[in-house]
Amino acid sequence: MSFVHVLDDNTINKIAAGEVVERPASVIKELVENAIDAHADRIEVEITAGGTSFMRVSDNGIGMSRQDAELAILRHATSKIVKVDDLLTIGTLGFRGEALPSIASVSRFTLTTRQAGDELGTEIKISGGSLPEIGETGCGIGTTIRVEDLFFNTPARKKFLKTNNTEGGKINEFIVKLAISNPQIAFKLINNNKMAVSTPGNGDLKDTLQSIYGGTVGSALLPLEFEDEDIRLSGFVTKPSAIRSSRSWQTFIVNGRIIANRAIARAIDNAYHALIPKTGYPLVALNIQVPQDTVDVNVHPQKSEMKFEDESRVFKAVYKAVLDAIRPKDEVRQLGQLGNMAAGVEQAEIDRHVAHGMQEILLEAKDVERASAAPARYVPVYEERRQAAMQWREAAARMEVPKTAEPPEPEPQPVFVPEAEAETVHEMVSVPVPEMKHVPESVSVPEPMPVENDREQSCRMVPIGQVDNTYIIAQDADGLYIVDQHAAHERILFDRFSARAGEIPVQQLLVHLMLDFSSHEAEIIENNLAMLKELGFGLEPAGPNQFRLTEVPADVPSGEAEDFIREILASLEELHKPSAAELRQAAIATASCKAAIKAGFKLNFRQMEILLAELNDTAMPYTCPHGRPTIIKFSTDELAKMFKRTGF
Repeated sequence: MSFVHVLDDNTINKIAAGEVVERPASVIKELVENAIDAHADRIEVEITAGGTSFMRVSDNGIGMSRQDAELAILRHATSKIVKVDDLLTIGTLGFRGEALPSIASVSRFTLTTRQAGDELGTEIKISGGSLPEIGETGCGIGTTIRVEDLFFNTPARKKFLKTNNTEGGKINEFIVKLAISNPQIAFKLINNNKMAVSTPGNGDLKDTLQSIYGGTVGSALLPLEFEDEDIRLSGFVTKPSAIRSSRSWQTFIVNGRIIANRAIARAIDNAYHALIPKTGYPLVALNIQVPQDTVDVNVHPQKSEMKFEDESRVFKAVYKAVLDAIRPKDEVRQLGQLGNMAAGVEQAEIDRHVAHGMQEILLEAKDVERASAAPARYVPVYEERRQAAMQWREAAARMEVPKTAEPPEPEPQPVFVPEAEAETVHEMVSVPVPEMKHVPESVSVPEPMPVENDREQSCRMVPIGQVDNTYIIAQDADGLYIVDQHAAHERILFDRFSARAGEIPVQQLLVHLMLDFSSHEAEIIENNLAMLKELGFGLEPAGPNQFRLTEVPADVPSGEAEDFIREILASLEELHKPSAAELRQAAIATASCKAAIKAGFKLNFRQMEILLAELNDTAMPYTCPHGRPTIIKFSTDELAKMFKRTGF
């Protein structure tokens, strides 16, 4: 008896659909890319309920004959390639021939198409991979595809979809990127009978960006041009003043194909280094042209990844192009007057960034500065510690601090601190320290030291200093503590905002701010105006996709209010069918994160002391609202084991 058998076509198509059709946005991607390959210059997309119930893609391309339409719904039937060698020079967006049969196997699928010169078009209907119904129909030149009830025959897949707003947002984001990569095509996206995206299709990338993001972004655009041998770059970046907190508005296009590439993203980050916050990202519309035989697009069914023959050359070109675009014009002029010597220095700087950036990609490092930082020098400061302890007692006596609050005598061995911190040791230990509750051993993460002591006890944490202006180092009688200052402050603000949610103090703006949003963002704001009001953000409609900001929370600087609101909108998109309480909690968590002390901010001793004291008063001091740890503890036993001092 044989156990091996060949799967039927319907089962094969459903398996393939698992790779090609991940969500409604995957369907739109495949259909719109087919429309672009058909030389359309007008493409209209309509969706309902985030695409789960209805999607329609119409184009005015070349269309198909009846014979071609019947072949197009078969697996691996394509007009894009003929033989395997064609994979080396692919010039179209699609080429696998899997999209239409995969989509038709998990939806109610209808295709109508007509070529120029044909009197009637062809209509094909398929329901869940069943046998197709093929006939003639009247229609315009081009192709229209309707996809209804996506995943109706695979309910397990359907239940993992997110909210309609989130799924609609994914489609909106993809249409925006396609419009940016094809400014010569007029795109329209209709979401729930509302116009969400409309581009002019006149071939001008700047006009396309302004039609999508608004005039405010348009005024911040900087043109980008670069050409070197067989690599050509063009597009726009924004001034450092126009940033967002995610890469969602960065579009990378290689040979007309939208891709995600870590090397390109890192090159842009390096070019903007020291000009924007670590958590900020500029708008980028980057078009890269390279020879077809130097890239491989046959990496993933969704064709969103691409391999370069020489990734370091692409990194170098992107870094140089972005750097020239954002560099002040007088600096460029000055460099031009310096001649070959300046060019050599500039080239050496670029080569250094390329080496660092590529090494960072390979090693998956997080921070270029840390990778290149020189080791700190250390000097013994035991004597300074002893004198500082004496000063602390004198200060404590003047303030009538209880004697039990005195710090223990220093151990009779040298203590080493960075030389840069040695001058501030006296100041750091000359102030009474607040009382801190004992941190549970379950929070400690050093490996492989086991947790041996779970008892709760009251102890006093003494701030010692900062590491990398990001982590507070503290100690008590039980061991050493490392506190993430941003996560700790985020927890403090979250508890503070939560305690007074519904009565958050607000400040009225003397000059109201006019904020432009995308149509998708505007829809989310309209649906959540009451919730934003409770959080302290007073927003009033002021025009198409525009709102007037009249008031902000008292803890939020007015200059950062727009970033706060956009962060809140991003959080709302990620939630799956959220309740009102979840919406509020997500918004408060986002506002807390934006308002908290950032990594890299230098704190004095008093500020560290206050931060630790307020963290102690929170309900859950050991994690931030997003679940990251705020405190890591190294007990004295763990330190002894790490330094092989066991048995002494």
